[in-house]
Amino acid sequence: MIAFVSGPVAAVAPDTAVIEVGGVGMAVQCTPATLAGLRVGQQARLATSLVVREDSLTLYGFADDDERQVFELLQTASGVGPRLAQAMLAVHSPDALRLAVSTGDEKALTAVPGIGKKGAQRLLLELKDRLGEPLGGSAVPGARSAAAPGWSDQLHTALVGGGYATREADEAVAAVTPRAEEAMAAGGTPQVAQLLRAALQTLNRTR
Repeated sequence: MIAFVSGPVAAVAPDTAVIEVGGVGMAVQCTPATLAGLRVGQQARLATSLVVREDSLTLYGFADDDERQVFELLQTASGVGPRLAQAMLAVHSPDALRLAVSTGDEKALTAVPGIGKKGAQRLLLELKDRLGEPLGGSAVPGARSAAAPGWSDQLHTALVGGGYATREADEAVAAVTPRAEEAMAAGGTPQVAQLLRAALQTLNRTR
């Protein structure tokens, strides 16, 4: 098992960071919040979980060991794979998920893309005795979204961290703002990873 990777950040993409470890670039799947904290050329340390499939080896990266542990525990529930587990952590902090499960907060789970009412009910039942009680961090469901920088700040930070100039990042954020506003008008939450892909396409067209 690869418990963590540490080294300079070689590249940042919409859902992946490349960390240089001993002269080898390790591609690590991360949440938008984790990616927003990385800067190309700067040192980073990510807790990791290696997911092995017949046709692939995928490394998932996290801000700390607790987030990685929750990622792995979430996958013990039926129907939860690594992508859905990561999506849950993109919306809620580990303690917010613990609180949601311990209090039976179905609404908090359905806020995660890909989880419906029946899926939330099943997860609450299966995870109730696995995640445990909140450890004392941000334990309000949805608190990650509220406490973390807004979508535009996360997007701007990710673009600048990926090597784009501040002016280019400003223009790209402005270009995808209508898409984010549509999502909010519909009662949803702007998905930073999707907006980042759209922003990168905009930047590539203008170069």
